[in-house]
Amino acid sequence: MRADTMWPTPPGALHVRPLPRETAASYLTRLAAAYHLSAAQLLDGLHITATGNPTGPPATEIHLSPEATRRLSGFTRIPPAHLARALARQPPPAAIGTAGTATARWQPVTPATQPLPACTACTIRRSPHQAVPAWIHPAPDLPRIMICTRHQQAASDPRHPTSLDIRPVPELTRTHLRARRRPTATSLSWASTITTRWYDHHQHLHQRWHTRLDRLTAANPHIPPDPASPTLTCRNLITYPETLTLAAALDRLPPRPHTRTQQSVFLHDLANRLNLPRLAPADHDLLWERLTTR
Repeated sequence: MRADTMWPTPPGALHVRPLPRETAASYLTRLAAAYHLSAAQLLDGLHITATGNPTGPPATEIHLSPEATRRLSGFTRIPPAHLARALARQPPPAAIGTAGTATARWQPVTPATQPLPACTACTIRRSPHQAVPAWIHPAPDLPRIMICTRHQQAASDPRHPTSLDIRPVPELTRTHLRARRRPTATSLSWASTITTRWYDHHQHLHQRWHTRLDRLTAANPHIPPDPASPTLTCRNLITYPETLTLAAALDRLPPRPHTRTQQSVFLHDLANRLNLPRLAPADHDLLWERLTTR
């Protein structure tokens, strides 16, 4: 029996579409929910042999063999190329079956690489029958966040199962819309590390970030205090504008070593871009380390 004729089709259920960069586990879970099934039951119905512990997103991802992907494509009536392009495709850690077999393997995902909650409004548009949360991977060349500029929602930590309302902090959306020229991976890594240190140690921009945090938490009373406080789980969102500003500035630095004049010019320009009266990092400041490291 063909996979796409196994069950009567609930009206519109096949219109459960994947979101850009959605994980396979997330899409499979939402698709199964349209039929009031678990992901394991859906895989069984498609005659796909699954192994591993199916705890579901964001803690686990599922890797499908080519034959399993073909069956899922036939069932959803989404061409294989379109399905592969939409989902966050990652090569499986090991072979998941012999050629031509329909197999799937659930694999745990490390906390540092777990997907983030997708925009709830975008998710509802792509799964009209069930309000099941979707999980997506952030863009690879930006800080680890999800921002939907259309619906003014964002996420930055998988411990929050839903996205956040960011309308009270419009600078996040403005920054995201202007981020057309992506920083280099090296500069972005330095900038993210530096702003994280500033945030944790209440340096330079503490008052601005504290105000931003207050606005976010006031607009999102559903943010749970556990397992970690909003101060930590919202950190990447709160520092996002300044992280991109710093990364862009680091990209413009001349090759090291830098002269005293170059360091002074850089700090003066960066202070202006960050809307600070001055910026004088101490010797133990990571920004100073970046400027003085050969």
